[in-house]
Amino acid sequence: MLKYLPKLAATITFASGLLAQSAFADAPGEEQFRSYCASCHGVQADGNGPLGDVLSMSVPDLTTIAQRNDGQFPFLKVVHMVDGRSGVMAHGSDMPVWGDQFSADAGSGLERDLSAVYEVRGRILSLVYYLESIQK
Repeated sequence: MLKYLPKLAATITFASGLLAQSAFADAPGEEQFRSYCASCHGVQADGNGPLGDVLSMSVPDLTTIAQRNDGQFPFLKVVHMVDGRSGVMAHGSDMPVWGDQFSADAGSGLERDLSAVYEVRGRILSLVYYLESIQK
């Protein structure tokens, strides 16, 4: 039994690290949200951002996405809204108003830097996981 103790201790230490990491998993997404979305959607994501009054359309409450979709958070649909594939008019046409920060097409062809693509996808996923975590 004693010979397995170091492996057990290492496993517990590793698992503890994963739990601690998952407890802070939405921190990058919240940071992305505050930097790129809160000016329109509000710090609380309730659609009451400071720029909301100057827009020609109403800004949706992002905390009720699941409520508006029969209680299910449409993860992939939200990813497509963030990266510009779904054509949200207020977010721009060819690319969202935040430029390449969340663009699904970072780079092109053989010149595409995969690390940049993964970084953009990471930003998108962090943001969408954060939005999922704040649903009412």
